[in-house]
Amino acid sequence: MALEAPLAVGATVAAAALGGRYMIVAWQAFRTYLSAPRVRRFYYGGFEQVMTKREAALILGVRESAVMEKIKEAHRRVMVANHPDAGGSHYLASKINEAKDLLTGKTRGGSSAF
Repeated sequence: MALEAPLAVGATVAAAALGGRYMIVAWQAFRTYLSAPRVRRFYYGGFEQVMTKREAALILGVRESAVMEKIKEAHRRVMVANHPDAGGSHYLASKINEAKDLLTGKTRGGSSAF
């Protein structure tokens, strides 16, 4: 009987320590979740019939009023990831090029070839 009391106290202290640790980790994760911006990383949805400046900006990941350098940098980044020679889609590549042309003011006489 003399050994049972310290064993019960030890188990209680261990359970309280593990529970406290769990609560601290959960609180830190909750605070991180609250402070994180709630912005979707990708645009979920199909393409419009005629590309707008808003859609072009969403495709390239820039603002509609972005400067030429930002547009070119974003175009290069997106094309590297979606280039047809690297296994990307020809359709996506044409839409990316159309978005760049629309935002830079160069239009090729309409929409993409697809």
